[in-house]
Amino acid sequence: MTTSHTFIKAAEIWVPSADGYLLEFQSGAFGPSAWGFANMTRSMCFGRGEGLPGRVWEAGRPLLLSKLDGSYFRRTTAAHALGITGAVAVPYFVDGAIQAVLVFFCGNEATQAGASELWYADAGSAGVLTLLDGAYGPQAQMFEAHARAASFAPGVGLPGMAQSTGKACFLEDLSTSEGGFARSALAVDHGLVRGLALPFGAFQGVDHVVAFLASEKLPLAHRVERWVLDASGSCLERAYAFSELHGGHSLAKASLPLPTEATAASGAIAHAWRTGLPSINDQPTSEPGPPAAAASGIGATGLVAIPLKKDGMVSEVVVLYL
Repeated sequence: MTTSHTFIKAAEIWVPSADGYLLEFQSGAFGPSAWGFANMTRSMCFGRGEGLPGRVWEAGRPLLLSKLDGSYFRRTTAAHALGITGAVAVPYFVDGAIQAVLVFFCGNEATQAGASELWYADAGSAGVLTLLDGAYGPQAQMFEAHARAASFAPGVGLPGMAQSTGKACFLEDLSTSEGGFARSALAVDHGLVRGLALPFGAFQGVDHVVAFLASEKLPLAHRVERWVLDASGSCLERAYAFSELHGGHSLAKASLPLPTEATAASGAIAHAWRTGLPSINDQPTSEPGPPAAAASGIGATGLVAIPLKKDGMVSEVVVLYL
């Protein structure tokens, strides 16, 4: 099949200014038709509590905007022009100091819907996850109502599996509960077939998991990959890859040299592994090795490398090709 649209439509990274008083634009993946939104974004900065990046900085935890209208989001008109209807933003802290804010922009198409969810479990809940907020398509009232009433113990459901393992969880088929998705029947009714949950660990003693759900015709990204350290500890290996454009799950093996200080400029995936901070390449065909070939094969215009940590160390890098 061929598709040119994705549920995750854009992503951006904000980092602290030299004096630490503002968040400044570092990089973004917006696509070739979003030059206006991109230019506006590059000229902006946010203080603590200002806009979505500033609110995340102030709150010290992930936030989800289910709609942009009437919110504190500062680029609503330009975002709507790109089909963006909501956003999820995640902070990265080191020793209590903000180092980056990663923002995902999402949007539904006229006949195809997706969903974004933010789950949390505080220290007093025995790890049970409940929905902090979610964004759903206009025809998904029943699915939304069920999600807002749901809770997941560690290891249960898509969010619970990601939380308990500390790893990204991608489900290729939400239609079967045996696959681990507790809302399979409702997912089928609303055309949702794929799911990705990303555990971002504890913020202020509260675990957070971000989940994206998407249809086959409106995939969450053109391609999803997971990169981990190989058994020898000498390089990164691609542990998983899935692309609607390439027929689904790929078994092709791939590896990248283990990044060091000397190879800091060796691509977004290596940078995310080495620093523990997200990285975006808006020219993904310039990535070294297999990622460049993958990006070229699907016509990707952006690559988002998302490091996930377990016990304070990077355990894997999730890669989204947009």
